[in-house]
Order: sequence, then C-alpha cells, then structure tokens
Amino acid sequence: MNLRQLPNLITLSRLFLTVPIVWFLYRGDYWSALLLLAVAGLTDALDGYLVRRYGWATRLGAWLDPAADKILVLGIYLSVTLSGLLPIWLLVLVVGRDVWLSLGSLAYRHWVGPLQIEPLLISKINTFFQILLVLGAIFKVGILNLDPVWVQLLIVIVTFTTVTSGVAYTVVWGRRAWRHFHAPVDSRISPSA
Repeated sequence: MNLRQLPNLITLSRLFLTVPIVWFLYRGDYWSALLLLAVAGLTDALDGYLVRRYGWATRLGAWLDPAADKILVLGIYLSVTLSGLLPIWLLVLVVGRDVWLSLGSLAYRHWVGPLQIEPLLISKINTFFQILLVLGAIFKVGILNLDPVWVQLLIVIVTFTTVTSGVAYTVVWGRRAWRHFHAPVDSRISPSA
C-alpha cells in the first residue's frame, strides 16, 4: 500500500463508523455512540494531520473527507431526530441546505466549469455547532440531565449558522458564475482549447 493513501483509509474507517453510531443512537445506547463518535473525531484529526504533515493530499481525499464528515453528521441528525431528541424541522433544514448546495455545485459544474470548493469559515462554525447540538441533546437525555435551555439555545444557533452558511456559499458561487458569464469571451477560452 502506498502511504499517500493512508489518510484515505482512515477517512473510510470514519465513513464505516457511521452505521454503528447511527444504530446506537437510534437504540438509545448513548455511551456506545459517544465512544464511537470520539473514535470518529480522532480519525478526522489524524487524517487531516497526516495530509498536512506529510503532504499526502490526493484528489480522492479532497472529495472523500468532506463526504465522510457530511454523511456522519447527516446520519447522526437522522437518528437523533427519529429518537425524538431534536425537532424534525431542524433535520429538514440541515438536509435541505446540503441538498441545495449539492444541486448548486452540480449546476455550477454543468454551466460554468470545475468548482474549487474551499470551506468557508461560517461552514466550519456551522459544523462545530451542529456537532455540539447533537452532543448536547444526547447528554440531556442519556447521560447528564442537561438543562433544556442549553439545547434550545444550540438549536437557535444551528438554525442561524445553517441558513447563513447556505446563503454564503450561494453568494460566493453565484458571484463566480456571474463573473464567468460576464467576462470577455476571450478570457473564458482556455489556451489549450
């Protein structure tokens, strides 16, 4: 095995952890779910460290890492919502944002060209609060008797960051598309064409 692929294998392990995490959450086995979530978090940190430290970035990894994160987060939200810990409208909002951005990226690729996806700061903040909310919901019912006001506050924050990050990506990609279509024709043709 080529060591360059090691971060991708670690990312795949996080992807495979999604199924048992979702199952444990749905069954109410919160300690097991939290243990596997901690392992998933470590794999995320480790694959990122290896890519930065040794320069083992690959095209597959650039696609696989955010996909694994997104599948894990969506799986967790689905199971926690089905367990009654979070409102269904929040799941619809979180999934809707991702569907909107996926459709937008497909449209951009089709009509404009390759899309360089750079995570925006608001998106990283959104992911952080989404994970914090799920942990808060789990702790509230399964582990600590956490005051519900904290979970309600996190729901408000996640709602705000989810909408804001969706709008931010739409604006950024929309501006790029606007510049592409309004640039002089000569600048849109690549030298190799």
